[in-house]
Amino acid sequence: MTARIILQLAALLGALGVGIGAFGAHGLRSMLEASNRFDTFETAVRYQFYHALALLAVGILYHVRPELRGLGTTAWLWLGGTIVFSGSLYVLCLTGITKLGAITPIGGLLFIAGWITLLLAARQL
Repeated sequence: MTARIILQLAALLGALGVGIGAFGAHGLRSMLEASNRFDTFETAVRYQFYHALALLAVGILYHVRPELRGLGTTAWLWLGGTIVFSGSLYVLCLTGITKLGAITPIGGLLFIAGWITLLLAARQL
């Protein structure tokens, strides 16, 4: 994965986070509160934003230090983590399919693995 792609993904995840968060806060609030899922929805948005910002930093670092190949792995792991973690929570909140909660921790593990690959890449600095 290139620095350009990482930065574009960061921008996309950030933009989607704003849109999804606003839609949840305004368009879905009553439905989410009625199902006691508003906090879950906010958690999904928050983790998406955390990793969009982290991807932004990784993309900048990768642009400056392209020899740190592990940063591409970090980006893939965080992208996967966002899709699985936040995505499963979004679908859970919108559909009520509680079985999706079983795959959410896999997204969390992908986030953790991404942070570990960042740690390993940073050791090369």
